[in-house]
Parts: sequence; C-alpha cells; structure tokens
Amino acid sequence: MRINLITVGKLKEKYLKDAVKEYEKRLSKYCKLTISEVADEKTPEDASLILIKQIKDKEGERILKKIPEKAFVIALAIEGDQVSSLDLANFLDKSMVSGISDITFIIGGSLGLSNEVLKRANKELSFSKLTFPHQLMRVLLLEQVYRCFRIIAKEPYHK
Repeated sequence: MRINLITVGKLKEKYLKDAVKEYEKRLSKYCKLTISEVADEKTPEDASLILIKQIKDKEGERILKKIPEKAFVIALAIEGDQVSSLDLANFLDKSMVSGISDITFIIGGSLGLSNEVLKRANKELSFSKLTFPHQLMRVLLLEQVYRCFRIIAKEPYHK
C-alpha cells in the first residue's frame, strides 16, 4: 500500500522532524510512504475573509497538483468524521482488500483547506474538535497510521 501525505508548510522544529523520521522508519515495514510539502502563504493578523479565502485557494491549488490521479483522498478537517484507532485500522484494512492501494492524507495550513481540496477528498477525518498546530498534526497522523498497521498485523502496540 502507498500512503501519501501532503502538507502545507515545512517542519521547522527539530523535535518534530525527528518524530516524523522515526515514524517514516517504522512505517517502511508496512507501506511505501511519501511526504510532500507545499509552500504556505503568509497570513496577516488582520486578514479579511476574502484574503483568507484567497490564501486557502492558493495553498489548495498547490495541494491539488500533488494528489496522485487515482488516490483515495482523506482530508484532515475539524468538521470531518471522528473515528477510533480501531475504526481507522478497519477502514485501511478494508481499503487494501478492496483494491485501494493508494491513500493520500492532506493536512492544510493554519487556515485549513480550500473548498476545492475538500471537494476532491473522498473522506474528511477529524482527530478532535480541538485545534492542533498543523505541524504537530503530521506527527499525530503518522503515529495513528503506524498504529493502524500494527493493529491490522495483529502486532502488539495498540492499548
């Protein structure tokens, strides 16, 4: 299975980079993982709703260019479905069995995702109603994907 992660912005903090590298290493046993970063737009503190939409649209265009043509797309969005780790593992397992071999997760920037990206998504997933820094979400998502593969393989990890 191929897991693609498309994110807005680069990781800056060393501890986050180290965590991502660790999960890349762990996931290499279970899937082919690719991580694509697209440039983020600077957002002024007093940005108008029109400017916010324009920024999300620019970032969205960059994201859409990176999505593999036949990928099943899961957008991380606060309005998305909240599922358990077991539910997500079951979804990934069923996807593999049904022939879906390319899943792309998308993490937007600090303003979220454009409407066009959300329209392209096959599924919207929310980790919580809480707001998390989008750079930290990369680590949280990779940890959950790793947990899912461990659950699918019936290996100890999930508690």
